[in-house]
Amino acid sequence: MFGLLLNILAWTWSGIMQPIESHDAVSNKNKYDMEMLSLSPRVVLLHNFLSIAECDHLIKTSKPFLERSTVVNPLAEASKVDDARTSKGMFFPSRGCDPIIATIEARIAALTMMPIENGEAIQVLHYQPGAEYKPHYDFFDPQTIGGATHFNRGGQRLATVIMYLHDTEEGGETIFPKGNIAVKPVKGQAVLFYNCLPSGKEDFLSLHGGAPVIKGEKWIATKWIRAGEFR
Repeated sequence: MFGLLLNILAWTWSGIMQPIESHDAVSNKNKYDMEMLSLSPRVVLLHNFLSIAECDHLIKTSKPFLERSTVVNPLAEASKVDDARTSKGMFFPSRGCDPIIATIEARIAALTMMPIENGEAIQVLHYQPGAEYKPHYDFFDPQTIGGATHFNRGGQRLATVIMYLHDTEEGGETIFPKGNIAVKPVKGQAVLFYNCLPSGKEDFLSLHGGAPVIKGEKWIATKWIRAGEFR
């Protein structure tokens, strides 16, 4: 099954760019397993992707810097606060800003077979009861002002990796309404999905969201993979 999934990942970007060499779980003593949840949209569940220590480190390091999350504003270059997204979050200042984060980013690059330089900095998000992110797309619309501003920093967001840092008691699933998929937040697991088709065109089946947290809290870390080097 692992070999089949790697073949799917390699096929995904044929014609867009050459993949880098793939590796096993990088510096993760708990080697992860891959489970294909859907081929359309393409969604892969990663079991034991992060260690408990890595999850705790991301939460602890991000906590002092959390602010209300924003969304792309199609009418302006600056992002905006929107009721569709009610979490708090922060971006780490750069890729590989500490050894643990650098290790995680190398693991993601090996998984996606895309260069580390194509990844945005990791974003950590915290959802309290009632917080959610309504269904949306991660790809940009370069025909809008805000979409073009983000697009020009490295091209389209081809793929997304969501890493679950905390067990959520109830609610908070990552949902794919067009694929009838719901992924429960389980500490150490992650989900990889593709925002674009192998041709590079947007995949409108990739519509996804974060269901409202009903009980407990939700902590995730998100990594977006661009078509080119992220600047």
